[in-house]
Amino acid sequence: MKAVLLARVSTQEQEEGHSPEAQLERLKDYAKRRDLEVIKSFRIIESSTRGERKEFKEMIEYIKSQKETIALVADAVDRVQRSFKESVLLDELRRQEKVSLHFLREGIVLDKDANSRDIMMWDFAVMGAKTYVLAISDNVKRSIEFKIKNGEWIGPAPVGYLNADTETGKKDVIKDPVRASLIRKTFELHSTGNYSLNQLAKIMREKGLTNSTPLEKPASRTFIDYILKNPFYYGEMRIKGQLYKHKYEPIITKWLFDKCEKVRQSWHKKPFKHGSKSFTFKGLIKCAYCGCTISSDRKKDKYTYLFCTQHRGKCGALRVREEVVSEQIKDVLKTLIMPEKNLLEFKEHLRTTNESEYEFHKEAVKEIMAKVGTIKLRRKEAYFDKLDKRITIDEYDNYDKEFQLDQDKLEVDLTMHTKADKEFYIAISYLADIGTRAHELYESSKQEQKSKLLNFMFSNLKLEGKKLVFNLKRPFDVMAELSKTSNWLPVVYELRDWFRNNRKLSFDF
Repeated sequence: MKAVLLARVSTQEQEEGHSPEAQLERLKDYAKRRDLEVIKSFRIIESSTRGERKEFKEMIEYIKSQKETIALVADAVDRVQRSFKESVLLDELRRQEKVSLHFLREGIVLDKDANSRDIMMWDFAVMGAKTYVLAISDNVKRSIEFKIKNGEWIGPAPVGYLNADTETGKKDVIKDPVRASLIRKTFELHSTGNYSLNQLAKIMREKGLTNSTPLEKPASRTFIDYILKNPFYYGEMRIKGQLYKHKYEPIITKWLFDKCEKVRQSWHKKPFKHGSKSFTFKGLIKCAYCGCTISSDRKKDKYTYLFCTQHRGKCGALRVREEVVSEQIKDVLKTLIMPEKNLLEFKEHLRTTNESEYEFHKEAVKEIMAKVGTIKLRRKEAYFDKLDKRITIDEYDNYDKEFQLDQDKLEVDLTMHTKADKEFYIAISYLADIGTRAHELYESSKQEQKSKLLNFMFSNLKLEGKKLVFNLKRPFDVMAELSKTSNWLPVVYELRDWFRNNRKLSFDF
């Protein structure tokens, strides 16, 4: 019978220590003893659990292309597979007499006449290989969780830091003596609000800021944006969307990071100059035909017209008086007026719900405070254990770090509960007033305030001929429905759930 030999290792690193050559030597000796004619040897370097296993598939296709049964000879089951996904394929080829499987370590030979005991032994070997992989995965996860809990970074150091080895051989993250000051300068310049990301990237390129890859590419706009959003620089590491305190020396303060965050969100950014004329709808409306921005222009210092810029060519859009569009806005805002009775019931419901939830928050805070007290007591006991030499200084440091991380997490939870939903009920009540008085606010406001109000309440504004097409933003679309129904309680719950997920809403208009 003709035979194909398989020697597999997972990575280049394993290749050096696992010796595929030694595998092949054993397989050749086996083939010789069993009088098998070796027609091809496959030396595969790939994982058996990740990726598409291209080399493995190439070997299978080669075996299927042969006109007779081929003996697939491997050092062990785990050299062929570490999961059951290949079992279906291999078993089907075995039944079709395309392949017979030979596993040296387990002493298993599976051909078309294999009995149930041999197949069961194969399944057990696959299960053992899979269990080994899962155990390694669990160990890796535990190791990563331990590192995160101790404030250790688990990947390549961010730009501004370097991965380094300590005297004891442990991995560490230290400040980059060249880039750290440039990172700080990036934040300082951005905090002024005087520079766009493109301008900032140009300045930092001129100062010599590059990434930390071997190519050391100069700073780009995307690169600067990544830096400004990375909390690692003030002392926290973001892992799968969660923030954890790290133990490394910060490059900037949390205050500077927050200030840059406000600038990035245009809270304190200096306005761009758009000319001396001010228009209510400037930059808010798109053309429904071509998607270009609808611009505004005033004629004879009396009439304001809206028109498509037609940067993409003529599209058939009309030139429309601003008053025509403004009247449509007013008509929409009038629909948000909630009957006084419903508005009072709405606020009363918010108030009573607040009272009913007070006991829950009270108990939650009490429980958190008890846990914080327990941790403080344990830290104190560990300190005395160190003084009495019942534990080593290293053990004490590890305990203390663990206690500190647990305490920090509880104090964050305490802050969230202390703030609680009180601000929510105040804010959503205020939001109801805004929606109800929106028409009045729009009529009495100056152009700048009108623009802010429209931007706050509307989205996807488009001009289709003389007709304004739009969507009301949450929660105003819900409030529009609230004004049409007497059964408003389900809508209130929807408003509440929406606002709880949008606590950072700004009423700046």
